[in-house]
Amino acid sequence: MPKGKGPQGKRITLKVAKNAVRVAFNGRRRLDLSKMGIATFPKCLLELADVEELDLSRNMLRKIPNIIEKFQNLMWLDLHSNQLDELPAAIGTLKNLTYLNLCNNKLTTKGLPEELTLLRNLRTLNLGLNCLETIPTTLGTLRELIELGLFDNSLTLIPKSVKKLPKLERLNVKRNPLPEFAKEEEPIDTVKRIESLYVVEKKDLCNSCLEMCQGERDELHKLEDVTPGPSNRPSFPSLTTPNSTAMDNQEEWRIK
Repeated sequence: MPKGKGPQGKRITLKVAKNAVRVAFNGRRRLDLSKMGIATFPKCLLELADVEELDLSRNMLRKIPNIIEKFQNLMWLDLHSNQLDELPAAIGTLKNLTYLNLCNNKLTTKGLPEELTLLRNLRTLNLGLNCLETIPTTLGTLRELIELGLFDNSLTLIPKSVKKLPKLERLNVKRNPLPEFAKEEEPIDTVKRIESLYVVEKKDLCNSCLEMCQGERDELHKLEDVTPGPSNRPSFPSLTTPNSTAMDNQEEWRIK
């Protein structure tokens, strides 16, 4: 392999691409080129730029070229599980995009173009499993966002503008070094415990304290008097487990 060059990947012809076009359940035309070993964005795809959905996930793509702007009908774009470390500014021209999956790449904060905020119809954005250290506050302008995935990054802060997105229903920030997750919450102890126990005689208690103690003692006696009812667990006295030398094709249970 020549020095400085990545894997060449599989070459996609226009015939292969045309055969990969399917009609999705929602009636849209989807070009599915996932898991094809593609390392370079095929220019022949420009002949199919009228599709509404494009799946290039689980390939070896290192770059998305600016010719992505030719796909003006795109509403759904899946690029997860590639090797992308940046997005082109032209991504912001896909004004009809409602779904964008960029999970499991090598995206850095620097690799997120400002034009990403032009996707005003975006409802789902997945940036999980990348190399993000910060999130641009300008993502707060994506006011149609319903789902936002930021899990498994290196984030220490989620901007308030993002947290307060008006339609946001699901925000996944798990496995980030965020301060609120720095310390594990101590388990809640349902048993009340005391550090010191003082024993006093009944005559030394005031009337209110005496009544409280007597009430708690009566409650304790009630619990002691309760006898457990019959178990609801089914019983099978006529069944026995097979011995350790039973063959695999024998029944698991045998009736005596």
